[in-house]
Amino acid sequence: MARRALHLNLDDAWRDEPLGLPVVDARAWGPRLRFSAPPRLVAEFYRAHETNLASPFLLYGSGDFHYLTALRLRRVGGPIVLVSFDNHPDWDVRPPRWCCGGWVNRALEFSHVKHVAVWGCGNFECWWPHQIFGNRRAERESRLEVHPWADDRPKKDRQRRGAILRDDWREHFERFVSDLRGANVYVTIDLDCLRGEEAVTNWEGGRFTIADLLWAMGKLRSVAQIVAGDICGAFSEPVYARWKQRFASEMDHPKLTRPDSLRTREINQAAFEALWPPLAQ
Repeated sequence: MARRALHLNLDDAWRDEPLGLPVVDARAWGPRLRFSAPPRLVAEFYRAHETNLASPFLLYGSGDFHYLTALRLRRVGGPIVLVSFDNHPDWDVRPPRWCCGGWVNRALEFSHVKHVAVWGCGNFECWWPHQIFGNRRAERESRLEVHPWADDRPKKDRQRRGAILRDDWREHFERFVSDLRGANVYVTIDLDCLRGEEAVTNWEGGRFTIADLLWAMGKLRSVAQIVAGDICGAFSEPVYARWKQRFASEMDHPKLTRPDSLRTREINQAAFEALWPPLAQ
């Protein structure tokens, strides 16, 4: 029987059993699953951890494992709406099939996932020409909506469907939430959606603040039921099992400077302690 809340430890991104969560040691899987994995291996992992993945609320490590959210959705009763707070749209239609950069497409394959909304995309993937690799078909069909920050974009780009600004994103979010009355919602938070001073991750930081996410979850709970969710994105030292996996991941990751390990854990622990209770209440 699945526990209501669980820490699935893949990479030691979190220590000391945050907020007293029961912990499952899955570190033997971490190097094999990080960034991407072949379907056979993903299926093997799912069989081994199906019960753990079915916990309604899950904490796991680096955003390199974010595609595990798609596995979790198999066991969430539908119909549901998936709301993702992420600095990346994770909508890339190119191979590999199981990868942190394309997992939203796996979520869209489930008939009980009625809609996916990604908020806070801050990188280049939602803009021309890079958006040609995204799932534009799902966006045109209104099954998927992405909300990239447009503050630093040319004025014409601010007309892009879903574009948001720091000054108006809450208005957009309130309109989005108004259509969710009575809905069951799955919320996934990748900490890279937060500003660099509020989260240390393996990716470039976003523009949300912790206060923004607390406000957004409050708005969601005011009209909908958050039936399940997860938090990932905390920094961990990358370890890989396959050379192609390492090569692709290192090509894709930004080269960043980070605080020392103690400060990194302090920052991420503070983010977790603020965000977890309103998510998993």
